[in-house]
Amino acid sequence: MPTCSADEDAAAVRDRVRASGWDVCVVVNSERVVFGLLRSKELDAARPGRRIDEVMRPGPSTFRPHVSAQEMAEYMLDHDLPNAPVTTSDGRLVGLLLREDAVRAAEREHQEHHHD
Repeated sequence: MPTCSADEDAAAVRDRVRASGWDVCVVVNSERVVFGLLRSKELDAARPGRRIDEVMRPGPSTFRPHVSAQEMAEYMLDHDLPNAPVTTSDGRLVGLLLREDAVRAAEREHQEHHHD
């Protein structure tokens, strides 16, 4: 998943992210601590000369790796989140969870619990 830093040029990041086939970019610092998120709307607002920290969503909802797929899927559906970063307890990026993957995993979890 694409990452960028807060001081990068927003338009350059938008072009790089879209060229890689993604519609989201996680804003991290040099330690990979998550600061913000750019989703489609923020990428659309990216203009040359604007910095990432001017257009990003600061402090996005994040999940810890130990949270169940069911819990993540419900939260993402309730809050209409297409994706959310997964971070360690100190805020470092582990990966990006896509809502459709969370929903699929939750359905698998549910089926496994009912087949015991």
